[in-house]
Parts: sequence; structure tokens; C-alpha cells
Amino acid sequence: MQRWHDMRLGVRVSSMAEHAVILLAEDEEDYVLLIRRAFEKANIRNPLHVVWNGQEAIAYFEGEGKYANRDEYPLPDLMLLDVKMPRVNGFEVLKWIRAQPGLAPLRILVLTSSDAIRDVNEAYKLGANSFLVKPLDFLDFAQLSRLIQDFWLKASKVPETSRPPRKNDRGPEAPPQEPANGGKNR
Repeated sequence: MQRWHDMRLGVRVSSMAEHAVILLAEDEEDYVLLIRRAFEKANIRNPLHVVWNGQEAIAYFEGEGKYANRDEYPLPDLMLLDVKMPRVNGFEVLKWIRAQPGLAPLRILVLTSSDAIRDVNEAYKLGANSFLVKPLDFLDFAQLSRLIQDFWLKASKVPETSRPPRKNDRGPEAPPQEPANGGKNR
């Protein structure tokens, strides 16, 4: 009962490896299909949710718009993040996530076609847990998927995360309080 209650509140507690939710932020449909096929080949049956740009990724975490149903769009245990995305790029998403107290511990693997050292350095500087270059070969992608599964889904412990409150859940802000002495020094 407590686990269900925590998930309804947007708190993600440690889960078994095969039930760990993965969020993929990827703007290229071909890569999404390739990742799904590689996961299938690697026998990874974890729920995989896809967002198509950085703006959607942030909306997913905030539970905004079509992502408001937190049962249908639960917090991920692991995020695969492309850095070259439209609207809001992956670096901006990474920076935004790390600035959210409840999301900061989320495990984020940058998965991108870029192997530029400046991108590697920037990703780690902003708090990526790993930087992986997308393989060009399908079998290499399947092997990378197995490595992700073995380390990030099986061996690595899942930190507790929670969503930022929805904008309309924050309630009215309290007006500034006047000092108890009426602002006068005595």
C-alpha cells in the first residue's frame, strides 16, 4: 500500500530491475525504433516512455499537459537523453533536472551521436551519470543495451526521486509577513 501511495504522490521508490521505467528523450524516430529493437534483442522488457524534444521531457517530469496522468507517465528510474534535440536541447534538460531537488538524483545517461569532447565535458559538468555514443551497427546497439541493463538496471541502486509540484498544486503564495513589532525598533 505504501509503494502505491508514494507513486501516486509522484515519489519514485526503488523498484525491481525488470519494472524500472526508462524515459528516452530522442527526436529522431529512426533511433527510437532502433533502441526499441535493440532492447527487444537484449531481452529488456522494461517500460520505455519516449519524449521527442527537451520541452516534452520537462513537461513529462512536471506532469503537465498530456503527461498529467502520473499512473500512465510515472517517474523514470533511468533517463536516456540525446543532447541534440529541438526546442530545448539535452544540456538544458540536464541542467533543469539537476536544479530540481526531487529529480536531482535521477540517473541520466547521455546517449547521443556526438563524440565531441566539448559535449562529453559539458554533459559531465552538468551532472550526467554517463556519456554514451550511439553505435552505428545494430548488434553493437544491442550489446550497449545489455550493458545498460546489466549495470544501470540490475547492479546500480535506484535513488528516490520526486516530481516538482505542479504549478496549480503550489497553492497561493502567502503575503509577506509584517514583523511582530510592527516594523518598529524599540
